[in-house]
Amino acid sequence: MKERNRSSIKPAADGTIESFKLRVNGHQAHYLKTGSGPSIVLIHGGASDSKDWAETMEALSHSYSLHAPDLIGFGLSDRSKTGYYLSEFVDFTLEFIKELDFENHVLVGHSLGGRVCLEIALRHPEIVRSLVLIDTAGFCKLARWGMYMGAFMYWLRHIMRTAQPYPRFLVEDGEDKDWMCVERLPELKVPTLVVWNKRDPYYPVSGAFKAKELIPTARLEVFLGYGHSPHIQKRDYFNGLLLDFLNDDRL
Repeated sequence: MKERNRSSIKPAADGTIESFKLRVNGHQAHYLKTGSGPSIVLIHGGASDSKDWAETMEALSHSYSLHAPDLIGFGLSDRSKTGYYLSEFVDFTLEFIKELDFENHVLVGHSLGGRVCLEIALRHPEIVRSLVLIDTAGFCKLARWGMYMGAFMYWLRHIMRTAQPYPRFLVEDGEDKDWMCVERLPELKVPTLVVWNKRDPYYPVSGAFKAKELIPTARLEVFLGYGHSPHIQKRDYFNGLLLDFLNDDRL
């Protein structure tokens, strides 16, 4: 049962980006929604939340129905003190998708969110119309610089006695700590757009080129910039690129 929140985020083409809550796998989950038309589900990265997508949601709301959840452990969704496995993020997102009244979906994911979307597309291609992966985990190992930066910020907050804003990532027995899945990429059959920054300090662009070679339906767009979030750093360009991709592959 959905519980509507009275707040809104910002103006969109058809009114507002609205904030909702619902129960997902026993968790209180928060998500943003706007627009009408075919469904797009947007999954944020491991150091952000659903608000990352607000401007993209506004830009596409005239043609699509957009849903951006806070993954469990993030934003306004419930959070466990112990942390989460990748499988829990995937199960949460799958259950969230089941709550939407559409037959199939475009999945758009950044970093951790991209890895979640990729796992869903590999396991359940029947519910995925097309896939957009942005600087996504799983194509290559986390760069040493990115690992140092993450550790530094964690311990800085610990020393300053500041609450950690994001959950811990747990690894199951036998699971790769980087959630690598390169050997499974040839199995991916849905139309796929891979977007990457040329100089990503966390996941090198070499992983994107590897994915382009292995995913049969992949299209690759490399942005000439530094950073881990090309969809935010060059948002207008990304939004136009996303619209072009979706229009090319509309079913």
